[in-house]
Amino acid sequence: MLLAIDVGNTNTVLGVFEGKHLRAQWRLSTNRGQTADEYGILIRNLFALDGIPAGDIAGVMIASVVPTLDPLLDEMAANYFHLKAMFLGPGTRTGMAIRYDNPLEVGADRIADAVAAYEKYGGPCIVVDFGTGINFDVVSEKGEYLGGAIAPGIGIAAEALFQRAARLPRVEIREPQKAIGTNTVSSMQSGLFYGAVGAVDGILDRLSAALGGRPKIVATGGQASLIAAASKYHPPVDPSLTLEGLRIIYERNLPDSQRQ
Repeated sequence: MLLAIDVGNTNTVLGVFEGKHLRAQWRLSTNRGQTADEYGILIRNLFALDGIPAGDIAGVMIASVVPTLDPLLDEMAANYFHLKAMFLGPGTRTGMAIRYDNPLEVGADRIADAVAAYEKYGGPCIVVDFGTGINFDVVSEKGEYLGGAIAPGIGIAAEALFQRAARLPRVEIREPQKAIGTNTVSSMQSGLFYGAVGAVDGILDRLSAALGGRPKIVATGGQASLIAAASKYHPPVDPSLTLEGLRIIYERNLPDSQRQ
């Protein structure tokens, strides 16, 4: 079995694969203050709750955009699973050509998303990943990573309003009952929600036009279901897309004798 870990700025998603089957998945808050032991104990407890034997884990694959946590997760894998973690980064075989000006600038999660999307849906395709930021990742018909766009996430926008406007409160991010807000909270919810939907659709319009056709579009990330349902594109939501990409890339880096 494979333990796949996607470390984002806001959330960390973990999944356990038994072959190609995702047996379990968990979403946690990313805590930069946790120690390797705390991560190890937490993960072992999650395994126990789902009846997954920790001793059956044969590999650990990690995509991280929080570099300070990398050595802690490496230590956790060694101490609690007796394995050397594989990090998605320079030198990792992804099977995908990266057409970015500087390939080292592309976040590991974006590469994992692109690899999984092309494998599952074909190309050309666009992945919309709703996290701390909203990432748009574009893959060509031939399976090349072309680049994309990065926009502020809806959570960042909400926090900015609260922090910079003295009389605006923190609000729950959800689809409002009506577009015209009749109080401060409903007005903020309308602006945040429809602002995000409009931004997503507008960027997808331009990326699709740049591709010169009708690309496949898939959404993933913590708020994908909320925004995707209101988008005019109605992209399917694939909550395990990044983890699937990590599994695919892990398998591509195994010795030939160990590949399934």
